[in-house]
Amino acid sequence: MNVTNQPEGGNPGAAAVWRWEELPVDHPMPRIDRRRVIGSQAMLSHVTLHAGFVVPPHQHENEQFAVVLSGRMRFTLGPPNAERVVDVGAGEVLHLPPNERHGAEAIETSVVLDVFSPPSTTTGVDAVRG
Repeated sequence: MNVTNQPEGGNPGAAAVWRWEELPVDHPMPRIDRRRVIGSQAMLSHVTLHAGFVVPPHQHENEQFAVVLSGRMRFTLGPPNAERVVDVGAGEVLHLPPNERHGAEAIETSVVLDVFSPPSTTTGVDAVRG
C-alpha cells in the first residue's frame, strides 16, 4: 500500500477494496492505533483508542462522523464557557459539523470509525502532535 492509499498498480480514482488488517498502523499519539483510507473527498480512520486516551478540545474545518463500533467514548462539545459532555457507546454515531470544538476521552478501550470530509492530515490527533 502506498502513501496515497491507492492499491499497488491501481488507477487513482478507480474503485478499490482494502482490508483494515492489511493497512499500515500509525500511532499519532500514545494509546491510539490508527489505519486510514484516504479518498479525494473523504477519509476513513479506523482507530482503536485504549482506555484513558484523551485528545484535548480542538476544532477543524472537516465535517466528522464518529461511529463507535465498540467501547464507550466521552466527548466534550462546544466553546469553553458552554461545554457540554456527551457519552457515545457502541452502535451510536456522533456528528460534528465543520469547526465544532470537541475533545474526546476513551472511557474504556473503544474502536471508532471516523469519517472526515474533506480529507486532511491535520485533524485532532495530528494537530496535537504536530
